[in-house]
Amino acid sequence: MTAVESRPPGALGASNTISSRGQRPFGARVKAFVALTKPRIIELLLITTVPVMFLAEQGVPDLWLVLATCIGGYLSAGGANALNMYIDRDIDALMARTSQRPLVTGMVTPREGLVFGLTLAVVSTVWFGVLVNWLSAWLSLGALLFYVVVYTMLLKRRTSQNIVWGGIAGCMPVLIGWSAVTNSMSWAAVILFLVIFFWTPPHYWPLSMKVKDDYARVGVPMLPVIASNRVVARQIVLYSWVMVAVSLMLTPLGYTGWFYTSVALVTGGWWLWEAHGLQNRAKGGATGAKLKEMRLFHWSITYVSLLFVAVAVDPFLR
Repeated sequence: MTAVESRPPGALGASNTISSRGQRPFGARVKAFVALTKPRIIELLLITTVPVMFLAEQGVPDLWLVLATCIGGYLSAGGANALNMYIDRDIDALMARTSQRPLVTGMVTPREGLVFGLTLAVVSTVWFGVLVNWLSAWLSLGALLFYVVVYTMLLKRRTSQNIVWGGIAGCMPVLIGWSAVTNSMSWAAVILFLVIFFWTPPHYWPLSMKVKDDYARVGVPMLPVIASNRVVARQIVLYSWVMVAVSLMLTPLGYTGWFYTSVALVTGGWWLWEAHGLQNRAKGGATGAKLKEMRLFHWSITYVSLLFVAVAVDPFLR
């Protein structure tokens, strides 16, 4: 065990916090609090929220409602991410990918991070309830609690299925987008919820394959940590086929037309090509740079962006 690893949980962050007090410029502090919300992850959440609002409206929704929903979604997801960083600050200090997070470097103290996350949770719930509707408010609060309690506190450090079931929190923006417009639920929203549910594992597992040594070092049993690349790649292919199949259910049920179907087929076909390519490389014993697992990870972001743009555009072409 290294000197860093021998410290008790949170010790690294606490040490840095003490040494940096009085040396934290205001601008850097602001950036640190923004970083606690994980803006790049929230971008993906908003990509799945706004297009669903267009589908629910079958046209252009009220733009003030879109703005209110996006702000509420950012506040809610930001609160969840801040609380996630507060809980995980001990392992974040030991992982190369997360070692510069604000609670580890001491730019934000653990107490500040906790108060910040809880404040965003409360404000976002009230924001949704007052400016959007209370169904969306309860959905956003449910997503936050699921991510913080079920995923971060209960699943992440205990089971390799953590990202599968924990990913439910990331599916909720679809339901929130639909409910914001209609104040109700629909099978269209459920189908898109399931698309994101089956998208999440094959999106995240390639990244986990890349950084599995980090996860292994801190005892987080991501699937690539406890299973071979061949097993992980087979699971990725399985989830990928189900995801593509579910994405094509919208049109037979009458929610979308030819444009969405065309985009779903082309982007889904390319996804399956990349997923099977990863599986073939894993079967061949490829490791390191030859495995090229990040190709699928990067494509997964492009895929979900294009698919949901098609969700927004399709109502105008029917």
